[in-house]
Amino acid sequence: MSSSLDREEKQMASLNKIMIIGNLGQDPELRYTSNQKAVATLNVATTESWVRDGQKQEHTEWHRIIVWDKQAENCAKYLSKGRPVYVEGRLQTRTWDDKNGQKRYSTEVIASTVQFLSASTGAKSATNNYATPEFSSAQQVDTNYFPQAKATPSYSVSQQQNDNPMDALDDIPF
Repeated sequence: MSSSLDREEKQMASLNKIMIIGNLGQDPELRYTSNQKAVATLNVATTESWVRDGQKQEHTEWHRIIVWDKQAENCAKYLSKGRPVYVEGRLQTRTWDDKNGQKRYSTEVIASTVQFLSASTGAKSATNNYATPEFSSAQQVDTNYFPQAKATPSYSVSQQQNDNPMDALDDIPF
């Protein structure tokens, strides 16, 4: 005789989550659905390297990333080929029949978070005169990437050069 406890023990939890840090292989492609929803496609490369028999070996894996709504528009506006990004999301596989009737599959990452990374994270910048554009709450951005065009001083982090732009906030009394 099987109890409800036995059935519960047989069910396993599942998790569909992926995290990628890589570089864009091309500029983001921004499109709009028939309902005017923004959708961007990012092609992100991750490369692993190792040494075998004294020879450096590399393997690059390409990931197709799908980004929706305001986050998609921000990616298209601020990202470009070669830019490093952190992407968090879930895997999804689509199927379709090609023009020859063959069933095709494509596995993509549906992004929940895209974080723009600095090409030289932790390196000293040539200047700390930056402006931070507005982003949706889901969007995380490295402010060191967006040079200040002619923004008002209220957007400026600091005019002084130092390793940590947050040092300019040290005189705040809290």
